[in-house]
Amino acid sequence: MDFSDVNIGDVLADADEASLDALEFGVIGMNLDGVVTAYNSYESRMAGLSRARVVGKHFFTEVAPCTNNFLVASRFEECAVLDEQLPYVFTVRMRPRSVELRLVKVRDSGSQYVLVRPR
Repeated sequence: MDFSDVNIGDVLADADEASLDALEFGVIGMNLDGVVTAYNSYESRMAGLSRARVVGKHFFTEVAPCTNNFLVASRFEECAVLDEQLPYVFTVRMRPRSVELRLVKVRDSGSQYVLVRPR
């Protein structure tokens, strides 16, 4: 699986933890309420946050409040289907991190994803 795969939302929905951990980019999976359900090892290393600290928490308010804005969180709320890429700077934990985000939400899947790769 590659960051730019066309059908990545469908592939992610069927991926297990080991498959997500094998990826060379970050994956944050959430339910439609924004609660983290999947967090791969790549993103854990890059963000410096353990899986145990993130899974079960609200991504936009408890994990990465710097994404609780119109560029990221609002896009998930506004769209039934979403697949957009954008340059972004994470400012969590006072260490800016320049990244490319891919926001993915597949209709009727019950899941949404923030994919992260360095820029």
